[in-house]
Amino acid sequence: MSATSSRDILRELIGFDTTSRNSNLELMEWVCTYLRKLGVEPLLVHNAEGTKANLYATLGPADRSGVMLSGHTDVVPVDGQNWSNDPWTLTERDDRLYGRGTCDMKGFIAICLAYAPQFIERATSMPIHFAFSYDEEVGCVGVQTLIEKMKSMPIRPAMCIVGEPTDMQVVTGHKGKRSYRVAVTGTEAHSSLAPQAVNAVEYGARLVTYLRSMADRFSADGPFDDMYDVTHTTVHTGIMGGGTALNIVPQACEIEFEFRNIGSHDGDEIISEIRRYTDEILVPAMRAVAPETGIEITEVTSAPGLDTGADEDVVAFVKSLAERNDHAKVAFATEAGLFQDRLDIPTVICGPGSINQAHKPDEYVSLEQLALCERFMDRLVEKLS
Repeated sequence: MSATSSRDILRELIGFDTTSRNSNLELMEWVCTYLRKLGVEPLLVHNAEGTKANLYATLGPADRSGVMLSGHTDVVPVDGQNWSNDPWTLTERDDRLYGRGTCDMKGFIAICLAYAPQFIERATSMPIHFAFSYDEEVGCVGVQTLIEKMKSMPIRPAMCIVGEPTDMQVVTGHKGKRSYRVAVTGTEAHSSLAPQAVNAVEYGARLVTYLRSMADRFSADGPFDDMYDVTHTTVHTGIMGGGTALNIVPQACEIEFEFRNIGSHDGDEIISEIRRYTDEILVPAMRAVAPETGIEITEVTSAPGLDTGADEDVVAFVKSLAERNDHAKVAFATEAGLFQDRLDIPTVICGPGSINQAHKPDEYVSLEQLALCERFMDRLVEKLS
């Protein structure tokens, strides 16, 4: 398979501005047209508004399980970033291909599509499944409609490779991620009468301080997993705001926080501890002053972690494709954990490019990384018949 074919497809994919706030339907229509010309009829699973879609397709025999190649079609914004070239035009410079999504992760999707003719021709004993999603970048939310559809399918993939950028290293685990929005409701009063009111900002600050204490405890006491660069669960407050004027006790405060948990650290236990603190410590103190006050914690996104055993068949299989004996874990969340958790599909992550280039101005993937991924696909083709 020539690099030109993959590059031509990547050029088309980069030309679609699929920032998560936008529709991805034009890109998906392009992919559908491409696959239909090869005799493959893809399935589109839309969001409730009909403005975005996941794609699922089987290349080869449909009566048996095969290997699923998965990637997301949405990208992060370029707003406020200083690019050297148009982010929506593929640009080659210094053996690198620049453009938003080249690394994360349209490069992998382009190679999958470029190899589709070979997959179809050679897949006699084992099919290839494509799963391309939307809204991964805003919390892995889009793929969940596809997962619900796949639950009712008579044939599910035997294994999954998510092509997030790993420098073509086999990745067996990533942290889970959950994000929450907090609404603290207090009561207003003139600041000279502060003891007669409930200061929402101050109670919000107490919650943020508690979250920080949890982060410090996890850092000191674990649990730990030395395969991660940050070896423990992290807790982080990203947004906090409230109040209208210095001489008014604030009635409202809003907070957004997240935690990213390692595989051995139960996310349900973490959020339960946080809710116990608000329900048993903060809220009773607030309502002792004003019964109408309270704290509401709402889950915004939830993506389970990935923790595939190093001895599982999918790991050995993908290592043979990558021609590597090592494996790793990464801190960033992916859709891999959802496929494993919700569908029980053994899953690993392996794709071209470095996460260090993702989300930045002048995002790029090197030609060397694309070539490594193409050799990976060459070996996969050999195993299909």
